[in-house]
Amino acid sequence: MIRLIDSANRYGTADFAATLSRELMGLPEGSLPIAGEQGGLIDTASIGVTLLSACADADRIELVMGVFFTEIVGGCSCGDEPFSLNGYEELILRIDRADGAALIRPRGD
Repeated sequence: MIRLIDSANRYGTADFAATLSRELMGLPEGSLPIAGEQGGLIDTASIGVTLLSACADADRIELVMGVFFTEIVGGCSCGDEPFSLNGYEELILRIDRADGAALIRPRGD
């Protein structure tokens, strides 16, 4: 279970987006459900998160985030491989205000 306690506590403050980004970047590798288009590996050092929208009620916070990343694509050992591609995906993030429990899923699922 992912917990974003600091983000839940900082929602509505000026530093919420920075807190959210810090907590998301601190998650174990593979926690964000992102995948490249070519079946390559995601360069975790390249991941950047942008908050697109947010709304909340008394129980939970729901966010839409844009995630930028670089995909490293290997292949048949041709002269131009491996190569990298810029990637982008939108994710929905729901955070429980009481305990920071978070659910992350690709937008559109």
